[in-house]
Amino acid sequence: MRTRPAFPVRSGLGFLFLFLAQALAVAVPIEAQAHGDTVKVVVTGQREGHVTTEITWENDGDAIDEAVAATVNSTSPDGSRTMGPWRLVRDAGSRTGWSTAEVLPPGTWKVSVDVGFPSLGHGEKEIAVPVVDPAPSAATPSAAAPTASASPSSPAPSGASAPPVSSGSPAPAPAGESEGTDRTVWWTTAGVAVIALAGAGGGVLLRRARARKR
Repeated sequence: MRTRPAFPVRSGLGFLFLFLAQALAVAVPIEAQAHGDTVKVVVTGQREGHVTTEITWENDGDAIDEAVAATVNSTSPDGSRTMGPWRLVRDAGSRTGWSTAEVLPPGTWKVSVDVGFPSLGHGEKEIAVPVVDPAPSAATPSAAAPTASASPSSPAPSGASAPPVSSGSPAPAPAGESEGTDRTVWWTTAGVAVIALAGAGGGVLLRRARARKR
């Protein structure tokens, strides 16, 4: 039993289908060959401890629009310290710049970068991360300037009288003044007594005079 093709070659649709199939088969290898099958990795250095790289296509140097899957490993010159593996992230505002989100500590490091997607690539370089000086601390406050008024414990200058010191009890009065005060109080008391007696005597005399008139 013979089957008929969906698009006969002799028809217009058949020729169009064959043309598109051949064009697609040729275009895919040409596009892949234009970029190449490897990527170029250049370790440019570090930025505040972040490893920085430039990644492009090997053949034409075009930027890679796809996501890049890469690992970054760092080793100290004596091999005693290793950092990683870390991944690369695209730098903001750049098409070819990639860097690590992690930070290398100060020192010298041999950095190697291996790319696995979209194609294979490798790059390495020895970089130095400097020691960042800490922010300067606030200036220490200067010694307070001496005040104009002297402290209570400081001696008074010569020629000037010391201010009177107030206390809870009044200062004792001089002897003469005390005697005068006592005499004044005595005379006042005696005068009051005399006035009282005179008033009493006058009252008695007034009562007798009234009794006689009756």
